[in-house]
Amino acid sequence: MTRLALIFALAVGLCAAADEAIPPESPTPAAVEDSAATIADDGARVAVLGYHDLSENETETAMRMHTSKFRKQMAVLRQLGITVITLEDFLAWKRGAKSIPEKSVLLTFDDGWKSVYTDALPILKEFGYPFTLYLYKNYIDGGKKALTTTMINELLQQGGSLGSHSVSHPYPAVIKSHRKKGEHDFDAFLRKEFGESKRFIESKFPVKVTTYAYPGGFITEEMLPIADEFGYTALFTVIPGKVKRPTPDHRLPRYMIFGNNDKIFELATSFRESQTAAAASGVSLGALVETTPYPVTPEAGAIINSRLPLISASLAGLTDVDPKSLVMKVSGFGEVPAKFDPATQILSWQVSRRLRQPTCQIAVSWLDAKGKAPDTPLRWSFQIDRDAAYLPE
Repeated sequence: MTRLALIFALAVGLCAAADEAIPPESPTPAAVEDSAATIADDGARVAVLGYHDLSENETETAMRMHTSKFRKQMAVLRQLGITVITLEDFLAWKRGAKSIPEKSVLLTFDDGWKSVYTDALPILKEFGYPFTLYLYKNYIDGGKKALTTTMINELLQQGGSLGSHSVSHPYPAVIKSHRKKGEHDFDAFLRKEFGESKRFIESKFPVKVTTYAYPGGFITEEMLPIADEFGYTALFTVIPGKVKRPTPDHRLPRYMIFGNNDKIFELATSFRESQTAAAASGVSLGALVETTPYPVTPEAGAIINSRLPLISASLAGLTDVDPKSLVMKVSGFGEVPAKFDPATQILSWQVSRRLRQPTCQIAVSWLDAKGKAPDTPLRWSFQIDRDAAYLPE
């Protein structure tokens, strides 16, 4: 299996591939201690997003995303009211020393691609978002597509943090071969990957490295006490999911955001309504936080008897919107071919396939003429009357 295919399988939750490549063994004391963490859940959730390479002109792949799409995703985070936090805040929250917003994102970039500096940084600066680079030693100053020392130092000055991504970014087959050579060889191999990478980064840049991103998401129990020994306090996988305060620090979930699969980003940015927000509003909106500053149809919270409704949003109050940037997304359909009438300023879409779920969620996003996202986007939901619409359970 190629590295690309393997990462993709892991990122959509198919952990069996990893288990097959490296069979699990009995937990070490460190693993038991990690899994038994009892810090109280404060209700906050963090989606850790993992990116790789960016390019506007090259073909999108799992590991490469168009720069314009990346910018659009950063705009969506603002539109949805999701706070992008620093690695420092994440770690302080995780150990119970600080509070963070209930819906938060941590932005990470793996390997050390030059495009983080050339393509991502201008966008991150525009939105004021902090970010973390997970570098592996052998790729720093490693060629025309790799970040240079000078670039990394500037990234640090612009809101970046650093973590380790090993020395050599070993393929699973390499890890497996060292494991087969015996305990001594495997221990030496792991100590080099975890320890030398940390020492190198700390000696080259003005940082203290305490976090690690497993290359390809591969973990063996032998890694956990070694990670503790070298002072790693948070280690990230490629298994998708939200981080809670009690989530074991050795196996933190992370959404790998692929250039050719938009669904993962949608999942990563869908947060269940917090208990406090639900209590305040008197309603539970599931994965959707509703914001309707403009008239919408069906109305937010409405119960309708049609499974083929016309969905629309009146944007007449907007004075500066780029019509080409308008996007409507509907649960169960994803992005839909909504049409914008410049005369009425209404964006609408006729549902083309019967709605099957009892609740339908809609999100509308756009940019102004200068390419900036609005402070208040449109997100709402309505319900289907099961009896009137003959909708089965």
